[in-house]
Amino acid sequence: MASNSFYESAKKLCNEFYKDFELSGHSTFKIGGKAEFAAFPQNEQELADLIFLSRKEGLQTRVFGNGSNVLFDSQGVSGLLIFTGRLSKTQVKGDAITCGSGARLTSLSLLAAKNSLSGLEFAYGIPGTVGGAVYMNAGAYGGDISNILIESTCLFPQTGEISVLSSAEHEFSYRSSIFQKNGAVLLSSSFKLRKGNKEDIEALMKENAEKRRSKQPLSFPSAGSTFKRPKDAFAGKLIEDAGLKGVCIGGAKVSEKHAGFVINTGEATSSDVLALTDMIKREVFMKFGIMLELEIIYVK
Repeated sequence: MASNSFYESAKKLCNEFYKDFELSGHSTFKIGGKAEFAAFPQNEQELADLIFLSRKEGLQTRVFGNGSNVLFDSQGVSGLLIFTGRLSKTQVKGDAITCGSGARLTSLSLLAAKNSLSGLEFAYGIPGTVGGAVYMNAGAYGGDISNILIESTCLFPQTGEISVLSSAEHEFSYRSSIFQKNGAVLLSSSFKLRKGNKEDIEALMKENAEKRRSKQPLSFPSAGSTFKRPKDAFAGKLIEDAGLKGVCIGGAKVSEKHAGFVINTGEATSSDVLALTDMIKREVFMKFGIMLELEIIYVK
């Protein structure tokens, strides 16, 4: 429990600081209770100051982009949640783009196309931020963040140190990076792209967007692909072959359009989603001997 003075001190550091903050509107799943505290820092200094203050208070602090890959607990979330959407400044220099961790991937890919830079076409339509994409090594349609990242600037909350990590130091693997292990907070990243034909770049982006619309249940709230791709298999295909398409628990449902997505039909709770994903994992393992691993992050 934070002290009575914590809220007032934090409010002085960050104008957009809230107590008992409703989370459902800040998750693409449209699920979540209230956060004990939530903040939307305007710049990196505000972000760092908030983290240091909360650590001094002994308050658990977690950083998110726009909540596109998370499931917030319907009963509420303790501690401080920081959303980086305001940290979205971008700069194009030659064939490289540097941007804040809160920049939207779709906006970044559009900026690249505007400057006839190729390499971010795969990111068009992904409803996440740069920070989340680097954290998860996001990818689609043959592209991955790890393929284009030059370096990232990050904050280590334990020491207050700000460091620049090279691409190799990110220790990228499938949907994984060093940030899932070291607790560092991404501030900004730089990407190496290549000069291309603007019309060709835009055509590929349009093609990728059409693929998403035709295959993914975009008309329902979700957190994207629910499970990581298992080795030598596809999660959606395994779930479909297990006969689970359309299966519901409460307001959570396995999408009939793409079984790799658990969707919110309108009134789903985090308990509904967790019960359904547990059932999916159990059924797929019983039928195929493959244990699926959640890609979405559960936050309580």
